[in-house]
Amino acid sequence: MNETILDKKKKRLFLVLCGIFMTNALLAEMIGTKIFSAEATIGMEPAHLNVLGFMMDFNLTAGVIIWPIVFVTTDLINEYYGKPGVKRISFLTAALIAYSFIVIYLTIELPPAQWWLDAHANDPSGNRFNIDYAYGKIFGQGLRIILGSLTAFLLGQLVDVFVFQKLRLVTGSKYLWLRATGSTLVSQFVDSFVVLFIAFSGVFTGKQIIAIGITNYLYKFSVAILLTPLIYLGHVLIDRYLGKENAEAMTREAMQDSKGFF
Repeated sequence: MNETILDKKKKRLFLVLCGIFMTNALLAEMIGTKIFSAEATIGMEPAHLNVLGFMMDFNLTAGVIIWPIVFVTTDLINEYYGKPGVKRISFLTAALIAYSFIVIYLTIELPPAQWWLDAHANDPSGNRFNIDYAYGKIFGQGLRIILGSLTAFLLGQLVDVFVFQKLRLVTGSKYLWLRATGSTLVSQFVDSFVVLFIAFSGVFTGKQIIAIGITNYLYKFSVAILLTPLIYLGHVLIDRYLGKENAEAMTREAMQDSKGFF
């Protein structure tokens, strides 16, 4: 059977969205070992928020810088390809992230070449520096953190697509901002606490984990609101690429294919 021009466009669009999604999800996991101060980044003093009796600042993993791109891409895939599209790309991405960590752990265990150690024996200030130790610390993450991250990622994606499609049943083709932002706010609430409880139960108290989760969620909540114009921009570009009528037909089909949670 010959493919129509529309079929080819649908496949190309899905390929592009999947590429953006997977690249940023993988990168976010890799760079997430660095913790930065959101306040210092914009030239502000630490927030020192009193959350459940703990003084909390907006100290976040570097991965949150590009994770909003994953939010936007998820909502666009959800809108045009429904739950089957989101599930397909989410499980594939989770498998690739797991594979990446396995490869990284294997490389950490490789014995370093002596000349490599000698070439990086001193930092710019002249102090002794073990680059092999630094490599392991930067790229290595605890098993519980990896497990928590993957679990939270998959659960968050399932919650996102479920809430998105439920809101679409209520709003129809209107109020894109409501279903896009609403689904992200709910899914990231789940994501924020699941990863922390799996990774840090027994390390921090339950109260501390909730306090950290609230601080992280406040950031994600703010970003989700700020991302709304990007959702509309992506929607406009895709509608123009596919044609308005074709795009609307895809969203209706996506809604029909997205009943239930799993």
